Amino acid sequence: MRQGTHRVVGRAAAILVGAAALVPSIAVPSIAAQQPAPNDYADPASWLCRPDRNDACDVDLTTTWITPDGDLALEPWSTDPYAPIDCFYVYPTVSTDAGMNSDMEPGAGEIGVVRSQLARFGAVCRLFAPLYRQFTLTALRARLTGGEGEPGALGELDRELGYRDVRDAWTHYLEHDNDGRGVVLIGHSQGATVLTRLIGEEIDGRPIQRSLVSAILLGTSIQVPAGSDVGGTFREIPLCRASSQTGCIVTYSTYRETLPPRRVSLFGRAEDARSNAGCTNPAALGGGRAELHAYFGVGNLPAGGEWVAGGPAIETAFVSAPGLISAECVRADGFSYLSVRIHGDASDPRTDDIGGDVMLGGSASRAWGLHLIDVSVAMGDLVGLVRSQGEALLGGSP
Repeated sequence: MRQGTHRVVGRAAAILVGAAALVPSIAVPSIAAQQPAPNDYADPASWLCRPDRNDACDVDLTTTWITPDGDLALEPWSTDPYAPIDCFYVYPTVSTDAGMNSDMEPGAGEIGVVRSQLARFGAVCRLFAPLYRQFTLTALRARLTGGEGEPGALGELDRELGYRDVRDAWTHYLEHDNDGRGVVLIGHSQGATVLTRLIGEEIDGRPIQRSLVSAILLGTSIQVPAGSDVGGTFREIPLCRASSQTGCIVTYSTYRETLPPRRVSLFGRAEDARSNAGCTNPAALGGGRAELHAYFGVGNLPAGGEWVAGGPAIETAFVSAPGLISAECVRADGFSYLSVRIHGDASDPRTDDIGGDVMLGGSASRAWGLHLIDVSVAMGDLVGLVRSQGEALLGGSP
């Protein structure tokens, strides 16, 4: 079934998860000498998700499976209340607060993103997601439109504030919740950038590294020396190359096979000729192309598209379309990235395409690729990988 042009993503969605690449170039007034007070992470209100309460992660993730011939089936959803490992998540740029840094009141962006990027991991781990005073969409818009030039117009950006919050939340988690359990760190875009720093300063080469199941750092550029899986961004923590490997990094940025990254692209870029950006395909850590187990939001379609032409309305919030997409890690032109292929078939009633591009001026942006769906395209593979890695850690495998 052929589709029209890709969905034009709303302004907030179109810029929501790339702040990490742009923050360093923002011109802002100097930070006031008096720092904001630290958050109290003993207060449950400072968390989006914790395993000891009903919260933003307690959602129904029942999914509609769509076969190529248009048949629909429901995949039921349940969490594992006895999961033996933990997941600690830092969300991407989603705050629509008016200032440069967000407040600690969760909005629709914060609540929605844990539903799409984190809650499904509840099948394999206990979920911890701190609120933090991140760099906002408002500030990112100002950067993209040049509106940050008037001193104090949006307040002052505290570049360290979000990181300090996440570090404090991590410290609280270790002191009060971890109890020696294995832990997975999960972050996307700004969240991945914050976690990258946290790993470098608080985990890499320290005793707590032994409890690291893995770190899933998506929509960012983790550097490794050319020809190596360890070194570069992290001294001792390598890229993951097997589902039984623990204490390692899963990282990638997605681009369509038909729209690979170019000079303007933001993600997956090597820092220099001696380095590569890491790319680990969670569906094929050893290399090669593999089908991806995606979980898409039901609205993740090109403009005017249908999951099944003339089919019934889909009543679940998520869909999965087996066989529709595959991916492999590609290294070319100074980039390493997860190249996504769409296996559409005009002779069947199922959609031939997916949404997820950042649309600028009516065209899919080469700068951003499929950044908006970095997590969704391989969510099933990531959950399965965390399950395998957790079992390996608990079983004593390397």
